[in-house]
Amino acid sequence: MAQRGNLMTVRQDVRVVDATLRDGGLVNDFYFTDDFVNALYRANVQAGVDYMEFGYKASKELFDVSRFGKWKFCDEQSIRAIVGENNSDMKISVMADVDRCDYRTDIIPRDESVIDLVRVATYIHQMPAAIRMIEDAKQKGYEVSCNIMALSKVRESDLKQALEMLGSSCVDVVYLVDSYGNLYPEQIRAFTDLFMEMGERCGKVIGIHAHNNQQLAFANTIEALARGASYLDATMAGMGRGCGNCSMELLLSFLKNPQYNVFPVFRFLQNEMNPLRDSGVQWGYDIPYLMTGKLNQHPSSAIRAMKEGRTDYAQFYTELMDHD
Repeated sequence: MAQRGNLMTVRQDVRVVDATLRDGGLVNDFYFTDDFVNALYRANVQAGVDYMEFGYKASKELFDVSRFGKWKFCDEQSIRAIVGENNSDMKISVMADVDRCDYRTDIIPRDESVIDLVRVATYIHQMPAAIRMIEDAKQKGYEVSCNIMALSKVRESDLKQALEMLGSSCVDVVYLVDSYGNLYPEQIRAFTDLFMEMGERCGKVIGIHAHNNQQLAFANTIEALARGASYLDATMAGMGRGCGNCSMELLLSFLKNPQYNVFPVFRFLQNEMNPLRDSGVQWGYDIPYLMTGKLNQHPSSAIRAMKEGRTDYAQFYTELMDHD
């Protein structure tokens, strides 16, 4: 695959997706105030962001509603209370995890919803179930993506088979997801080329969702962009599970399309993200996340270490290696 575009040009196929409420919600159990969400919506619209992801369509049978904020479930009325009929150029998205949602009932027909894009998140072994969810959302009238999680743990033969399945499906966008923040730009380049080969052959668009365990979320995102990925996930101040994601302020500062305006993002960081941090909500790069990223492990142990305030890095690293 050849490089797509350069630092001076604008690629009209690029779409920026704000995932602050969804990935950031994993940090604070989705307890965002309505004022915060309203301000985020306005900032994204003013910044020219293409999609805003409001959270998950999680099952109320599997998850205790009393233990989470409303963006864990994204009821239609909750989204409409923020966006109304969404009379803006920005589209609305939600994520639905395979085996963690009641998609047949909770995802209503598109003509009854303000949601535009349903993002189906799946591990590689769940691909048949993911295809079924994709078909359901597509039949209901939505744009649909498939986000293949934990890519750094996937066997190449399984990935190639999954990409062929998605290439034959009705999905619109296929995402590579570095869930563990393990991948380096050179690896992202190889993965993106593999995804792009399928995408060009089957008429699918490719996206990237990166995690910042090794402070490479932004670098990996623009590496995937250079190889042809179009849908780029980012969050305000990088807020996301554990170490967080590609920062919106970095991405919009990098993109040359005059559609994007980073100033409303800076204002939002000042007025909303800084007070959120000051209130005790914690995310971002730290040593335990580096360790799980380096060892290609799920960040749950690092999240636990951060909550416990552990700074015995050498001991923590030996514990991780014992479980590797």
